[in-house]
Amino acid sequence: MKILLRYFSLLIFFFAAQTTGRAQQQPVKQDSIVQLFGVVMTADSLRGIPSASIIVVDKGRGTITNGDGVFSIVVVKGDKITFSSVGFKDKTVEIPKNWATNEMSVIQLLVADTNYLPATILKPRPTREQFERDFVNNRYDDDSYEIARQNIDEQKRRALIAALPADGREAVNFQLRQQANKYYYSGQLPPMNILNPLAWADFIKAWKRGDFKSKK
Repeated sequence: MKILLRYFSLLIFFFAAQTTGRAQQQPVKQDSIVQLFGVVMTADSLRGIPSASIIVVDKGRGTITNGDGVFSIVVVKGDKITFSSVGFKDKTVEIPKNWATNEMSVIQLLVADTNYLPATILKPRPTREQFERDFVNNRYDDDSYEIARQNIDEQKRRALIAALPADGREAVNFQLRQQANKYYYSGQLPPMNILNPLAWADFIKAWKRGDFKSKK
């Protein structure tokens, strides 16, 4: 029983394949074929456009015009034909399905498609003196290496420390140090650093750095 069902299924498959193949191989009716010929011209000056493309949409067929813009191609009624050429707008027409004869002549006009490109300014080659002057005077954004070098510069860090206010943590630590120093010397006078060589050394370094200069 299984063998009979298998043979029956194969017969149905082969029958369907043959039917599909016959449907695909059906020739186009003779009365639906149209010989399309004509000329492709410019809409403004009525000159023939050479090497213009005439493509049958979704059929993968086409042709091009000769040096005078003349063409000829076999199409089928109901086909859509696209006329195109570089520098012109595309134009698509449809062959009427109820066209009475098997010939059709057209004069297809294409409208120029103008594209405006940005202006290009040509300058003469600069002299050596001009190149050196422009190279020196040009200003470029700092790269990552230069930004890192500036961030670790000692003078810049000191300027930031002097200008930026202390945050909460720094303010609390400073107050705690002041209180600890006060409690440490409670009941006695704090030492005088006027004769301390280390304090004098720090003072001289600060004076050379310009820490005591007036900042306006």
